[in-house]
Amino acid sequence: MTLPRTELQADPTTPKARIYAMLDTDGDGIASRHDYFVRIDRAQRATGRGDDDPLVIAARATGEQAWAAMDANGDGVMTYEEYIAWVDAEKFDNICQYALGALFDLADADQDGALDRSQFTALRQALGNRADNADAAFDALDGDGDGLVSRAEYLASIRAYVTGEDSPMGAALY
Repeated sequence: MTLPRTELQADPTTPKARIYAMLDTDGDGIASRHDYFVRIDRAQRATGRGDDDPLVIAARATGEQAWAAMDANGDGVMTYEEYIAWVDAEKFDNICQYALGALFDLADADQDGALDRSQFTALRQALGNRADNADAAFDALDGDGDGLVSRAEYLASIRAYVTGEDSPMGAALY
C-alpha cells in the first residue's frame, strides 16, 4: 500500500489511510478525479455494461456528486488531509453510500439486491481492493452462509469501517 503524500504522519493500518490508498488508484500518494472515476470505468468493464446502461449512468451521476463533495475546492485532487477532514458518518450517510450503492448495483447482474461470490470479487477488484482476500471479505459479510452478500450488509460494513465501528469485514475489505 502506498502511503498518501501528507504533512500528517499516516498510519497505513487505519481505516481512513487504507481507504484513501484504495482511492489513489495510480499509487502516486494523491487521490485525483481520474483515480476516482477509473474505479467506475473498471466496474463498468467488469460487468460488461455499456455507456448507455441506466446503472452506469447512475453510477457516474452519484460519482460526480461524491467527487464534487470530496473535492470542495475544485482543484481535481483530494489530499489525505482533505479526505480525513471530510469523511465521517454524516458524509457516508448522505453522499458515499449512494456512490458505493450504485457501484454495487452495477455488479448485481440479476438486480436481486445481493452479490454472489464471483460478483463480489469482481466488484472488489474493480474498486481497487486487494484480490488475495476477497474470499475472507465475502465470508465475513455472508453471516447467514447463504452464499450472498446483500447491498445493505455491504454498505453497513463499509460505513462501520469508515466510522471506526466494529465492521465484520473491516481489515479483510481493504
